Amino acid sequence: MLKGNAILGQSGGPTTVINASLAGLIQGCLRAESIENVYGMRHGIEGLMKGDVIDLGAEDADVIEGLRRTPSSALGSCRHKLQDEDFPLILERLKQHNIRYFFLIGGNDTMDTIHRVEAYCKEQGYDLIGVGVPKTVDNDLFGTDHTPGFGSAGRYVASSVKQAGMLARDMKYVDQYVIFQTVGRSAGWLPAAAAMAKTSEDDAPHIILLPERAFDKDKFFAAVKASYDKYGWCSIVCGEGVCYADGTPISASTTADKFANVEFGAMGGTSAAMMLHRMIADKFDWRGEFQVTESLQMCAADRSSQPDLDEAYACGQKAVELAVAGTTGVMVSIVRESSDPYKWSLATAPLAKVALGAKPMPDEFIDDENLFVTPACIEYLKPLVGVLPEYVRFKGVKVE
Repeated sequence: MLKGNAILGQSGGPTTVINASLAGLIQGCLRAESIENVYGMRHGIEGLMKGDVIDLGAEDADVIEGLRRTPSSALGSCRHKLQDEDFPLILERLKQHNIRYFFLIGGNDTMDTIHRVEAYCKEQGYDLIGVGVPKTVDNDLFGTDHTPGFGSAGRYVASSVKQAGMLARDMKYVDQYVIFQTVGRSAGWLPAAAAMAKTSEDDAPHIILLPERAFDKDKFFAAVKASYDKYGWCSIVCGEGVCYADGTPISASTTADKFANVEFGAMGGTSAAMMLHRMIADKFDWRGEFQVTESLQMCAADRSSQPDLDEAYACGQKAVELAVAGTTGVMVSIVRESSDPYKWSLATAPLAKVALGAKPMPDEFIDDENLFVTPACIEYLKPLVGVLPEYVRFKGVKVE
């Protein structure tokens, strides 16, 4: 059995439940006989390289337990893409602290980091076990039914669209449309989650634009007009990465991040919702609003999903169980055993495949008009987002 210290880190954007995974990791490591000390790298792999390491074993037990319902990233995060010249320094830091167990919570790029660090250590003859814990609100990680963080973010989106839709419905004599934009880049899982807000035909949302499908302006205008003619208003949800058929983002953003990805939303100085708002206003001369909540979807602890919290914690615990048993080079994954009743279990996916793969929404989850989701998608979402609050409305019996 490999003996030594463990180091834990978080990478990429936060989620409402990423600290629940961290709590599972810390508590699991503290119980493991083969792990002597439990350390945390502040701000991910960048913090490790800078020597910013803290002793998590010195923290109070109630603080560690409290992480299970604490939003954001308690250890801090980063979006550093590893360069070849980083590896000698990383190995030096690992040796300095006698790190033999290496855990990171994150998405594709994070899994790539674990995979490459573990491979480099193996090349250099240094024994290191690396296990990843999944995290992303985008829900686009390969090898898992869904990712911790998505259910709570989906709940945030659905409840926001539901409440904003009620506002728009009651204010339709003033504002004729409302547009809500989600994060998620080129994945449509979060805008799809907005469909959980709809319990009656006239409820929001009326239109969902998914990045997996090309934006058709004429079809969009026709759908907006049809909704207005029927209900007197229109609720639209769009993913931030919706593009035209030629691949041009609706947002018209040309700003790129350090990974050469187009910056959507506020980071790019524009947004798909802003452009859609302008299109509708120019086409129909209506008044309306757009809502771009950005990272609030990633840290709203007041709207967390209980299954999401439970699964996030369990993934952290499972990662330690795998590591101390000698399993390396894998990410913990969630397996859906049934949807009604909802049952799940944990398995693994190879880091090498997770790092390179992605999981777009399947065709059977998108309707034929590419303007909403299917019942199959709703069934997939139900146990993850959970039941939303119900609100009353007047019957509206007219007085003659």
